[in-house]
Amino acid sequence: MSRVEDFLTREDEREIVQAILKAERNTSGEIRVHIEAHTRLDHFERAKELFHLLKMDNTKEGNGVILYIAVNDRKFAIYGDRGIDKVVPDGFWNGTKDAIAAQFKKGNYKQGIVDGILRAGKELEAHFPWQQGNTNELSDEISKG
Repeated sequence: MSRVEDFLTREDEREIVQAILKAERNTSGEIRVHIEAHTRLDHFERAKELFHLLKMDNTKEGNGVILYIAVNDRKFAIYGDRGIDKVVPDGFWNGTKDAIAAQFKKGNYKQGIVDGILRAGKELEAHFPWQQGNTNELSDEISKG
């Protein structure tokens, strides 16, 4: 079994999907988590590439967020589309990365992911509140590569 499959338990994955559903409940924003073993690219560049491949750049308001994790590299990146990126306060992405990293350093990978998702969800809700007619534009399942 690869390290990607070992990284999270099925229960961990269910809890992460539940965190995504909770974070998206009051916003039109979209959050995805992608996990893979390794990339030869810069991790932030890989997150941007996956953002496009997963069609996250097709949201109506440009308010998608991806949390990318390269398990074997022991690296992660968070990337927000143009809509969210231009409205978040200075330091938001770094603060979110720090919150995730603090849990990862303790080996609490699921909790780090959940913390990052919920933090992004609060920011999305503040700037992109749910409105009548909003639909879930993207899958909430964890994608793996």
